[in-house]
Amino acid sequence: MTRLLPGNRVTLLRNGTEFFPALEHAIDQARYEILLETYIYEPDVIGTRIADALCRAAARGVNTCLLLDGFGCKDLSRDFVRDLQAGGVEVLYFRPRISPWTLKRNRLRRLHRKLAMIDGRIGFVGGINIIDDMNTPDHIPPRIDYAASVEGPAVLAMHATMRRMWRRVAWAALRQATLSNMHTDTTAVGGMRAAFVKRDNALYRRAIERAYLSAIRLARDEIVIANAYFLPGRRFRQALLAASRRGVRVVLLLQARVEYMLVDYATRALYGQLLSGGIEIHEYHASFMHSKVAVIDGHWATIGSSNIDPFSLLLSHEANVVVNDKDFANELRQDLQRSIDTGAQRVLQGDWKKAPLTRRLFAWLAYGFVRFMLGIIGYSKVH
Repeated sequence: MTRLLPGNRVTLLRNGTEFFPALEHAIDQARYEILLETYIYEPDVIGTRIADALCRAAARGVNTCLLLDGFGCKDLSRDFVRDLQAGGVEVLYFRPRISPWTLKRNRLRRLHRKLAMIDGRIGFVGGINIIDDMNTPDHIPPRIDYAASVEGPAVLAMHATMRRMWRRVAWAALRQATLSNMHTDTTAVGGMRAAFVKRDNALYRRAIERAYLSAIRLARDEIVIANAYFLPGRRFRQALLAASRRGVRVVLLLQARVEYMLVDYATRALYGQLLSGGIEIHEYHASFMHSKVAVIDGHWATIGSSNIDPFSLLLSHEANVVVNDKDFANELRQDLQRSIDTGAQRVLQGDWKKAPLTRRLFAWLAYGFVRFMLGIIGYSKVH
């Protein structure tokens, strides 16, 4: 079970409109050290703003470290990176070499988490990459996503995790890991119980999944999950179905727009089982929904980078924050309800059964293919 620490202040940040100003302000207040990790970094208006803030920090002597994923940032301009480095920002890539043999498990393990840490005092965790909300295909409305700022004892694990990753990547790149000689500020600043939860490929392989499962199995009233890429294994599905059978309202807010066809159709293969089990499914149509959040029983909540799919739960480095606080959970729950009310359509069991046979068949073929691929890379016994 996830150990929640008291004394934290966790602030919900909706979309880039709230996240990027908070991040930029924190960077501008930094005195010693900035650690920033992102899966995608786009050199758009937002990316340029954050880059300028990082360079300003480096110019005043702050140790400024930017860690990018080699696949997610494979198209990032070298000139953009060189400008950052010329401005004093240390830039490293996690697994920069993309092998053509992409079915090798170690090449599929990515740094998918989105984290920032300022002076070991305030951390940011969530699902928001460094990219403008309006940077979407076909000029559709801005994507929906969440992050949170964290202050208090919970930042200790986050800070240690980020410093350890920076040292590891620097060592692999034969670079000196230039980190400040400073301590994490774990002073109690609020009354919220929270914990930083990571997923890696060593000691914490199932930590995020277990945090979800523990909360789901204890649920008594309601489970609301909003997830961009939802393809859970059997154990996760059974936990949700068991909760529904004992009278818990289970609500899934999923993405309607097809972004990655294989995963999107594979997800729909599960609709019949979930709907038959009394689980509500709402598909968000208004824009791209990139959220990875949940609220359970009006007091337990999580925000982070982890989808509920094989890529996040079995392969990637991910990071979430878990919060046990009624006010925080209620704020997130109300925001999710607004999304359901204003931008989503409920999928009914009868509608799914009446869907064209070819659509349902393609969904099952996609699901079977995903399972086959997991077996090929060594995850045939997926629970």
